[in-house]
Order: sequence, then structure tokens, then C-alpha cells
Amino acid sequence: MNIEELRKYCLSIKGATESFPFDKKTLVFKVMDKMFAYINIEPKDGVFRVNLKCGADKSVELREQYTGVTHGTHTRGLLWNQVSLNEDLTDDSIKELIDHSLNEVIKKLPKQKQNEYRNL
Repeated sequence: MNIEELRKYCLSIKGATESFPFDKKTLVFKVMDKMFAYINIEPKDGVFRVNLKCGADKSVELREQYTGVTHGTHTRGLLWNQVSLNEDLTDDSIKELIDHSLNEVIKKLPKQKQNEYRNL
């Protein structure tokens, strides 16, 4: 998957927006004003890595299973993973992880906001 395919997929998600809230190189994708993905669009090593929210148990499993999944940048614990776009995950696997990240964000919203999102 390349960065444009990632961007297109993230923006295809219902209610998704993109912005640069931190700096001019960190592209952030949100739903309901909550981040579900972010990526440095100017990586120093030329390797694009997207940061995705993840459940703690699944994070451990993914990091053991794939070399392309590591601890998220600028995050603590197991709640964010950094996923390389060109290592050992297929495009479909990356899309599944984006969907998982979205679901992690939605399920932590207050019930009213969850219902609002479902009715978009």
C-alpha cells in the first residue's frame, strides 16, 4: 500500500476528516473529532508508517506476528501501533487494522456520540 492508497481508504470511512493539527508533516485522520490514524508524510528514511489505535491484547499479538508492526510513535503502552506500509502486511491487512482502529475510537465515545456516528 502506498501513502495515497492509505489516504484514500481513510477518507472513504464514514465521517472521516483529515488535517495537520500538529505540524506540516503529520497527517491526521479523525472521526467525531477523535484520531484513528496519523502518518508522517515526510519520513526521514523514506518508509511510510501509519499509527493506528489498537486494543492492548491485539497489539501484543500483532507485534509478535509482523515485523512491520511496532510501538506507535509519541504514544505510551499498547494502545497505538505503528504499521509499515511496505513490509510484511498485505493491503487488506492494513485496511483491517485501520477499521480496527476506527472501531476502537468509536467504542470509547459516549453512547450519544456512538449513536450520532452510526446515524451519519
